[in-house]
Amino acid sequence: MLPSSVATFFPVFLMQSSGGSGGGGLFGLFLPLILIFAVFYFFIYRPQQKRQQEHEDMIESLEQGDKIVTVGGIHGTIQMIEDDSVLAQVDSKGTKLRFDKDSISRMQGEDEE
Repeated sequence: MLPSSVATFFPVFLMQSSGGSGGGGLFGLFLPLILIFAVFYFFIYRPQQKRQQEHEDMIESLEQGDKIVTVGGIHGTIQMIEDDSVLAQVDSKGTKLRFDKDSISRMQGEDEE
């Protein structure tokens, strides 16, 4: 028998012995595994899907003249948008670079909002 302070933290069905009928013991055996999957889904998988969807929406909403920051940290202004890439001016001298749309991490004005 567990001390009363420990017994208050454990549900009764988890403390059943395995020598009995086995119905509640089987559920108690799989409950931690089910809880681990639930925690993984709600704290890791769903938020990642939400961030990925927000990034895809941001990529689709890009327009000419938007200020962007790439995953490499290059800041620029979009000059032209194509299917899979953008042409961005990266300095005041007119230097232009072409980036894949997937390499754009954020729009520059997002962190000020």
